[in-house]
Amino acid sequence: MLQAVADGRVFVERSGEAPPEVVGLHGWGRSCTDLLPALRGFSYASLDLPGFGHSPEPTPGSGAPEYAALCAEVLEELTAEPCVLVGHSFGGRVAVCLAAERPELVRGLVLTGVPLIRTWSAGKPALRYRVGRSLHRRGLLSEHRMEALRQKYGSADYRAASPVMRTVLVKVVAESYEDELRRLQCPTTFVWGARDTAAPLAVADAAVAITPHGELDVIEDADHDLPLTHPDAIAAACRALLAGAPR
Repeated sequence: MLQAVADGRVFVERSGEAPPEVVGLHGWGRSCTDLLPALRGFSYASLDLPGFGHSPEPTPGSGAPEYAALCAEVLEELTAEPCVLVGHSFGGRVAVCLAAERPELVRGLVLTGVPLIRTWSAGKPALRYRVGRSLHRRGLLSEHRMEALRQKYGSADYRAASPVMRTVLVKVVAESYEDELRRLQCPTTFVWGARDTAAPLAVADAAVAITPHGELDVIEDADHDLPLTHPDAIAAACRALLAGAPR
């Protein structure tokens, strides 16, 4: 069932009235339905993160910590017990921030395809774009022409995003979460596709190395969309964390 929570700022798909034992946070540009194949064996809540699915857009310029604070409100509203958080890609960024800041709410983490650590330089935008942006800020380039530059030089995610969500994307892609990973108190399972090119396996290796209770499960024939292609691997990690036993 679909339910509005946090005063209508977030919509969640729930398995029923029982408090969720597993909570899903989806990737950028996706919705709560992505994680349902992995969550259906549990009492679950899968969130439409703000700006996606049914949930309204967040405050402009929000990053993962701001999303995490709102998701913490959702957990407080839905359940009185710590839960297992499943985070894919962007949702994993949010999950790590939430678990680091509010450890009493999180029993365990399952992370997949999450760009947690910047292992490369983002580089500068194209010169023409930078010049256009400067002129636009000074009122010397129309919004129409500036949007044409955004469409030409921006990433696919950036081009598809609304003005508000573009500010979120710019904020998020500049974030790195080494401090949050080191602060995690809960057991954390990284379930990673060996063929993931959006968040390469090297990112998972680096993250596991600094996560106090982290372990890595590599799925050789999986890519970035592992929640859709290999939901059983995520479900198995959730069951192990709920049982309190290592995998």
